[in-house]
Amino acid sequence: MTSTTLPASNLANPAPPSAADSQDFTPRYWLFSLPAVLIIASVIVFPWLFTLYMSTQDWKIGGGQEFVGLQNFVELARDPRFIESMGHTFYYTVLAVVLPILFGTAAALVFHREFPFRGLLRTIFVMPMMATPVAVALVWTMMFHPQLGVLNYLLSLVGIGPQAWVYSPNTVIPTLILVEVWHWTPLVMLIVLGGLAGLPKEPYESALIDGANAWHMFRHITLPLVWPFIMVAIVIRTIDALKAFDTIFVITQGGPGTSSETLNIFLYLQAFQFYKIGYASAVVVIFFVIIIMLSLLLLYARQKSKWNA
Repeated sequence: MTSTTLPASNLANPAPPSAADSQDFTPRYWLFSLPAVLIIASVIVFPWLFTLYMSTQDWKIGGGQEFVGLQNFVELARDPRFIESMGHTFYYTVLAVVLPILFGTAAALVFHREFPFRGLLRTIFVMPMMATPVAVALVWTMMFHPQLGVLNYLLSLVGIGPQAWVYSPNTVIPTLILVEVWHWTPLVMLIVLGGLAGLPKEPYESALIDGANAWHMFRHITLPLVWPFIMVAIVIRTIDALKAFDTIFVITQGGPGTSSETLNIFLYLQAFQFYKIGYASAVVVIFFVIIIMLSLLLLYARQKSKWNA
C-alpha cells in the first residue's frame, strides 16, 4: 500500500481560498428585529417627537400655528389651575397606592390561611377587578347620589346623616379613592398572595421553637420575605394611579369646580375643550418627565428590595 505525500512547496505556499470559502456567513440577527424597531419608531418615537414639537407652538384647532419656543412652559408655571391639578394628582396617587397596598396585604394574609369556603370568598373578593373602570364609575355614580344613592340610605339605617360624597370639594378626592380602593385592592391581594404561597416553612418553625408570637413572625419573617412582591404591587399601582382618567372623568369630570381635576383631566380639557393643542402638548411633556423620574425612583427601590443571595 502506497502513501501519497504532498510536495513541500504546497505546504509552504497553500492555495488561496476560493470565493466560496471567503464568503462571510456571519448571521445578521438585526434583520429579524428590524420590523419591530420600525413599528416602535412609528408608534412611540414619532408621536413623542411630534408632541415635543407641538409643545413649542402656539397652535389652536381651527387657527394658525406660531413658534413660541418655551412660552407654553412658562405659562404653565404661572397657571394656578395647572399647579392645583398637579397637587390633586400627587394627592390622589399617594392615597390610591397606600390604601390598596395596606388592605390588599391584609387580605392576602387572611386568605393565605385555611378556613371554610376560602376559595369561594376569594373568588368573590377579586370580582371587582374584573369590571371595566367606566362600568365601575357608572355604578358608583348612582350609589353616590345625595337623595337616591344607596350609600346615604345605608348610613341612615345606623343614624348617620347624608353625605355629599363627590358633590363637595372637601370629600370628592377621598370619595374617588374609595372607588379606587374597592376596584384595585384585589389586584394587590393576588400579587402578595402569590408571594406568600412560596414562602419557606423552616423560618416559622424555628421562630415557634424560640417562642415568637404572630406579630414577631410577621414583622421579622413574613414582611421581609414578601416585600419584593409588595414592591411590584407598588410599582403597578403607582403607574395606574398616575394615569387615572376614566373613573374620575365619568364620576366628576374634574368637579365640583376644579377640586378633582388631575393632570390627565386638565390635559384633556385643554386639548379637547379649549382646543389649545400646543399648551396641552407642553402639559404632556411635563407629565412625561414626572413619570420618567418617578419610574426610575420606583425601579431603584424595586432593585434594592430584592433578596440577598
